[in-house]
Amino acid sequence: MFNLRVYGVLINEKKEVLVSDELIRGQYITKFPGGGLEYGEGTKDCLRREWMEELQLQIEVGEHIYTTDYFQESAFRAGDQIISIYYKVNALEPIKVPIRMQPFDFDDSQMKTYESTQEIESFRFIDSTVFSEKELTLPIDKIVAKIILKKY
Repeated sequence: MFNLRVYGVLINEKKEVLVSDELIRGQYITKFPGGGLEYGEGTKDCLRREWMEELQLQIEVGEHIYTTDYFQESAFRAGDQIISIYYKVNALEPIKVPIRMQPFDFDDSQMKTYESTQEIESFRFIDSTVFSEKELTLPIDKIVAKIILKKY
């Protein structure tokens, strides 16, 4: 099975990179915001939907940054091949969800939700002076981090 994922890279006016800290099925993961392509969607439509669902944020999808060009098995479903597509995005409005200062800073209501959904997330910006591939968990995200550091 192929699993298509679409992610957005938002760099704000302070040159900070937005990341999502997630607890998924007991695993702590820091990644770029985005998610799975649904049947009938284009990649940019998927990204707009995911950002609206996760961040309640309307975005403009900009230039293509990277598409997976090697085999990567899913971290969650053995036998699935991940293909990830990354775009630079711009916020069309102020971010409304809480922006955290520390990784995995989930509040009590999120932890209660986790019990039933097995997935929670929080968002934070990382200053570009300390941002690196080491800040991210997933192998494809690490490649994109290196591209971002060179390009932006």
